[in-house]
Amino acid sequence: MASVASDRLEASYLIETPLDPTDVADVMAGEQSCGTFTRVEGETDALRERARAIVAAIEELPSAETPSLPNAWLSRKGAHGPYRRARVTISFPCANVGANLATLASIVAGNLYDLGEITGLKLDTITLPAAYRMRFALPKQGIAGTRDLTGVGQGPLVGSIIKPNVGLSAEETAALVGRLCAAGIDFIKDDEISADPEHAPLAQRIPAVMAAVKRHQDATGKHVMIAFNITGETDAMRRHADLIARHGGSCAMVSLNWCGFSAVETLRRSTDLALHGHRNGFGAFSRHPLLGISFQAYQTLWRLAGVDHMHVHGLRGKFAQADEEVISSAKDCVTPLTAGADDRVMPAFSSGQWAGTAPATFDATGHTDLLFMAGGGIMAHPGGPAAGVASIRQAWDAVTAGIPLDQAARGHAELRQAIEMFGKAK
Repeated sequence: MASVASDRLEASYLIETPLDPTDVADVMAGEQSCGTFTRVEGETDALRERARAIVAAIEELPSAETPSLPNAWLSRKGAHGPYRRARVTISFPCANVGANLATLASIVAGNLYDLGEITGLKLDTITLPAAYRMRFALPKQGIAGTRDLTGVGQGPLVGSIIKPNVGLSAEETAALVGRLCAAGIDFIKDDEISADPEHAPLAQRIPAVMAAVKRHQDATGKHVMIAFNITGETDAMRRHADLIARHGGSCAMVSLNWCGFSAVETLRRSTDLALHGHRNGFGAFSRHPLLGISFQAYQTLWRLAGVDHMHVHGLRGKFAQADEEVISSAKDCVTPLTAGADDRVMPAFSSGQWAGTAPATFDATGHTDLLFMAGGGIMAHPGGPAAGVASIRQAWDAVTAGIPLDQAARGHAELRQAIEMFGKAK
């Protein structure tokens, strides 16, 4: 955690421009506070002293010969390379924002992406003062609450995803959940593309699935957390969250990018359920090195909305992110935003995960405060779902004890089968 002045927040950016980065940074600070392209009437020195953002730091980086993004404004002016790159840190008065998450996002990002002076800009980090952070929501459950609700006091929470993604009826979904509960799972989530479909509406799916969960809980004492995908219009999400709670559920999943800050904030205020934040679509914001938002800034904004879990993808998985990015994202989730409050959220690892990715995950994170979710790694195990779950637990038991996976597999048929099947495929 970096420290900032008690009345100011900071954001850092990677920028690219054929102009002087110092001049461009000053334009950025003015554009996102009290200034525009020219000094205007009423913009007194006193007002600027009170409300203007300031450039806190500039670190120039190696330049490029070609621009990262097209720019008609620069073309009209005949500007050309080299295209200078820099890391710019800007300090904003908290009083310009108030406790307003949507406005915070528009101030640290907003029109900056459209500035004529830049051929690349990425919001990289956001750093908040402690008092300002506490004006926003905290996770209702977070890591500790999620462990309490599931009864998993130590080790990773082993989870899976409803597969097929869509198409199962409410009754078929409940039957699959029953099988997964019997397999020894801790956590099950809907796929992000299945929320309230006509063939399995939440009004039917929630009671049917929770009946299966309760039967398992009555028989074993184990509460399996189900993250029902309630993504939708705000009032519908609140209604479905209430339905989950009435049937004894403990979690709701939301596709963050498509619901928006205001809807998730409203949902957070209206329910004590764990909110499982799914970041689908994040690649549109993050994959270009000089456009969009890096995960540190992204997860900071969503944690202010009060989510409890955040997706980070998985190591050696099926998506485009490098392992280093996944590791950094997971570390961001378990790093408090400021001193004085436990606002950590549980990182959710998924995408191509199986027993064989446990060692890399533990080596990278050094802890087990995480959700480790496998779809095919459980459902496609040759011994069935129970063997898939067992193989993952055996892998985590081995790596946390410092035992190589191939050595542990000699005494565990389920782990050995997983390595034989998925190891070759990977």
